[in-house]
Amino acid sequence: MHLGALFIIGHVLTSASVRETARRFQLSPSTVSAAIRNAETELAMKLTERASGELVTLIAGGGVLEGLEPITVAIGELCQFAGQVGASGINEAWAARIPVKIVAIERFLEVADQGSINRAARRLHLGQPQLSLQLANLEKFLGCRLFERQAQGSILTEEGRRAYQIFMAISQAWNDLKSAADERYRRTARSLRIGSIIPTGSESWVARCLGLLVSEWNARRSNNAISLVSMTADDLREALKSGRIDVAILDSVFGLEDFRHRELLQTDMVVIAPPHSTETTVADLVAGHAICMPSPRTGLGHAAMAFSAERAPDRRLRSRDITAADSLPVIVDLVANHGYVSFLGRVSAMPIAGKVRIVDLDEHLPMSYHVAFNHRKAAADACAVIIAAAARITSEAAANTDAVRESAA
Repeated sequence: MHLGALFIIGHVLTSASVRETARRFQLSPSTVSAAIRNAETELAMKLTERASGELVTLIAGGGVLEGLEPITVAIGELCQFAGQVGASGINEAWAARIPVKIVAIERFLEVADQGSINRAARRLHLGQPQLSLQLANLEKFLGCRLFERQAQGSILTEEGRRAYQIFMAISQAWNDLKSAADERYRRTARSLRIGSIIPTGSESWVARCLGLLVSEWNARRSNNAISLVSMTADDLREALKSGRIDVAILDSVFGLEDFRHRELLQTDMVVIAPPHSTETTVADLVAGHAICMPSPRTGLGHAAMAFSAERAPDRRLRSRDITAADSLPVIVDLVANHGYVSFLGRVSAMPIAGKVRIVDLDEHLPMSYHVAFNHRKAAADACAVIIAAAARITSEAAANTDAVRESAA
């Protein structure tokens, strides 16, 4: 990282604006954005994100801003050292372009501590000419000599001692930020990140699968900690492709041909209707109620939209339909409490049978859920546990259903 980039980042996190920072420092917005991305890579965390077209500083970004404060103060002192101060304060445009890298600062400090370029070069595993050239470039940038070369070694000049205090403050603050980042990276590298479609609730097969996974995984005392997240099927595909998750539980593997995947379970599609509805056919339910369903980008949403369009092409309640409700708990609430109908896989509908009315389709429409995963051995191991858990849960559900039917008979 360059000192100029750190100065830029501090202002972005303070102002929450890339464009305002670019205007203030007379830079291009792409240069400012690149500084943020580089810092996020170095520190292994997201600092900002865009929401409704505006830049939002995340909680982690606030912590980094606090950690950058000693560096910002030291950069101000460096501006004074280099004569880049005017009546209105430091030359911010100059500060934002300081090309000095943290690694160059660390090497300057090593030479100063060792009192010898040769000794410092050996400790840093560098050639002496290379280190001498870097020091010369630093002196050229600051416009003064930092070392007096003597027979017994190199000692700091008065300007060098002043630079030493400034650079030491920068080095200590940056190392504090980096040590926290290194620990986060180690935790992330050990963690097995699992994403799933959003479950209908804590009683759903998805939630129970993940609960069993965590319980059995920890009982094995695995070296990989489990990290869980639920998101839409579309987001799951993108997260798996980008490497943000290692395993994905979803209702379609469309677009994931480059990943390993296995069928998790098979089921069929059913209608879920308001508990007090009276329609006896799917066509009547679809014609008489507004529909809420996941996005057609999901396997369930695509199949449900095609099916409902065939059954009631001229529905009077079409204007009230919601066809991108990718939160299953919201779908269940709309059906249970607000008069909507929707479609689910039977295995997802059975656990909520007390909240909604389940109606069979007039034809069998098969559905499959899948688990897709990357190359990590831990990901393959987790998939095996998830598949076994799903098999156990669905067999228990089938047994309970048979018992209910027998008692009713």
